[in-house]
Amino acid sequence: MRRREPERRSPGSAPRADINVTPLVDVCLVLLIIFMVVTPMLRDGVEVALPAADRPRSIPERGQVVVSVRADRSVWVDQTLVAAGGLVNALRRARAGEVGSEVLLRGDRTLPYGAVREVFRLMIDAGVTHASLVTLKDDPAAGP
Repeated sequence: MRRREPERRSPGSAPRADINVTPLVDVCLVLLIIFMVVTPMLRDGVEVALPAADRPRSIPERGQVVVSVRADRSVWVDQTLVAAGGLVNALRRARAGEVGSEVLLRGDRTLPYGAVREVFRLMIDAGVTHASLVTLKDDPAAGP
């Protein structure tokens, strides 16, 4: 067998030991763009047609437990469907160890007042002391 002779290099062409960061920067920029596009679409709770209010108080919708009541009267805690009669236990589990945490109630605008009131009563039974009703800002230009 013939032995391979080592490659001969000229004195100025030694191997370089630095890192090429251009591909890393490219990947980071793509990830940044993806997060910038997707983040506004993320929302706590499930999709509900919210009622409108004249002067709603602005509160951030991050970090709170969100209870959503859909038009079909299904109740959701954050993204989880809650069985009938299981709201109290689900809220206690979702708020475990958090003193004074706020719960946001998102009720569909087509629901009768009594249905939303019943969910609110169950929230109180679960020990919720800080709750807010989520509404949309009323747009007078939109009409009735």
